Amino acid sequence: EFRAGENMVKKYGKDVVKHVTFPDNFMQEQETTIAQIAGLADDPEVKAIIVLQAVPGTVPAFEKIRESRDDILLIAGLPQEDAEIVADRADIVINTDDVKRGETIINLAHEMGAKTFIHYSFPRHMSIDLLAQRRDVMKKTAEGLGMEFVEVDAPDPTGDSGIPGAQQFILEDVPRQVEKYGKDTALFSTNCSMQEPLIKSVLATEAMYPEQCCPSPYHAYPGGLGIEIPEDKAGDLDYILEQIEAKVKEAGMTGRMATWKVPSAMAMIEAAVDYGVAFGKGEVNGFEKDKFQDIMRGIIGDDSIVLDELDGFSNYLLFVSSSKIF
Repeated sequence: EFRAGENMVKKYGKDVVKHVTFPDNFMQEQETTIAQIAGLADDPEVKAIIVLQAVPGTVPAFEKIRESRDDILLIAGLPQEDAEIVADRADIVINTDDVKRGETIINLAHEMGAKTFIHYSFPRHMSIDLLAQRRDVMKKTAEGLGMEFVEVDAPDPTGDSGIPGAQQFILEDVPRQVEKYGKDTALFSTNCSMQEPLIKSVLATEAMYPEQCCPSPYHAYPGGLGIEIPEDKAGDLDYILEQIEAKVKEAGMTGRMATWKVPSAMAMIEAAVDYGVAFGKGEVNGFEKDKFQDIMRGIIGDDSIVLDELDGFSNYLLFVSSSKIF
């Protein structure tokens, strides 16, 4: 997400796009997060505000903005608060279709030959309705395919042990799980900071890795596989896919690691910024689903991408993309 933000500053310039980061420890510093987001609306030149990931604090920030301005376009991506609340406060919500991914991720793991599926998460994430629904769909789909579904409680990276503690847990627990269930075990975590140690652990144990929480060739694969991306190859999707495939083959893991063919979070940010700029120019009037979908298709390079609506919320847009098994 951070790199995508940088890319959009490069595309439009600092006079058009302001790139702001919220605190890493956002759960304990929600007031700071709220103040940062809401404070952007103090500038009358600001026409659109995009928060991705829309961490806890985004909804009250949007509420605060609406108290004084109704002319700003508010977009929330990958929201971590209840769907109906976010959809009510934001003009547009964009997310991967987590409920549908409950089926696609398990089906992909089964296609790769997995007999067991390990699901790492923690109470804060499981309190997010769509993530909980996805977990339930995963379990049902796995059982239908004859796979064992195992839930493992991991430390919350925003808790006392922080990101290092959560990452260390993954490095220590994966070998235990693989020893117990065997190498044909697919591993999945709901948290971004756990993906790199998860990839490293999968390599070390020769297990399986079907998809990240936020599927993308750029998400954790370069760090987990030790891939250096030259400046002239930055943003070159074909290059990173080739490099991942080569590293996976070198490790003797062909057919056991996968991800989406497109970077999901980066695509959402780029689409949201492009749409926000179009709104600022008066080229779109508030929420226009077809226009947003056209922008997403252009960014992803796939005219078959469809933005579905969350049941009951026409402005809550969901999508899935095809996967690549390396």
